[in-house]
Amino acid sequence: MAPKALEPLARRLLKGVVVVELLGVFGAYGLFHRMNTSRNFRNTMKRRFPSILEVYYQSNEWAGLYGLRERDHEAWSAKQD
Repeated sequence: MAPKALEPLARRLLKGVVVVELLGVFGAYGLFHRMNTSRNFRNTMKRRFPSILEVYYQSNEWAGLYGLRERDHEAWSAKQD
């Protein structure tokens, strides 16, 4: 009798885990998309979460897109001058 009593709880927990995983995937995609389209947002990420920006740059370099980091640094340094 005990396994049947735990079955609804197990299903609810599994559904919760799936929902959390999906939210994480869509959240990561949304963050990547925003960083990919906005240099100003990347500048904000550089100030607040530099490790996340580093992962973004590395993922682009692994994909074969080089020079984004250098172009950002040039644009940011020109903006400060």
